[in-house]
Parts: sequence; C-alpha cells; structure tokens
Amino acid sequence: MGEPEVALATPDTATRTFSISMVISGVRCVLAYVVFPWLLPVLGVTGGVGPGVGLAIGTVAIGFNVWSIFRFWRADHRLKWLVVPINVAVIVLLLILVGFDVADLTG
Repeated sequence: MGEPEVALATPDTATRTFSISMVISGVRCVLAYVVFPWLLPVLGVTGGVGPGVGLAIGTVAIGFNVWSIFRFWRADHRLKWLVVPINVAVIVLLLILVGFDVADLTG
C-alpha cells in the first residue's frame, strides 16, 4: 500500500479555494448582519433558525478557510504570505460568530 493520493495543489486551485472560502465567509456575514437581524423578523420568522443556520455555514466557512491555507502552502503560491493572514483573520471572526451562535442555541 502506498501513500493516499492527495489532489495536486496548484496556484490555480489554491486561488479558487481562497475565492470559495471568501464567498462562503461573506455569505455568513451577510446572514449575521442583514438577514437574521433585519429580514427574518420582517418576514415573521424568529427563534433559533438564525443561529442554527449560522452555525452550519460558519463551520463550513472555517473549513474552507483552513483548506485554502493548506492549498496555498502546498502549491507554494507566491501570495501565500499575504493570503494566510487574511484567512486567519476571517477564521477568528467566524469563530466569534460561531461562539455567538452556540450561546444563542444553548441559552
């Protein structure tokens, strides 16, 4: 048995993964700051819908940001030293939102 095959990380795949992670993170922020506090109440939806959806999307977004870091390093992308701190900052912000979601769901 040999090593498990890992998808080849190229600068293009790293860039694509970064873009996807930023889009998912952006969707999470739009939900947290526009949809949940403003649009859902206008539509008459309240309760634990927002935190549950936010927790799921936040978790996926964190995973994609971690995968983006992995891809940039694996591809030895020329912008890895610029992109990694951006991903880390977004992960920290998403962890704060996940914390709020967990607190809302348990409290």
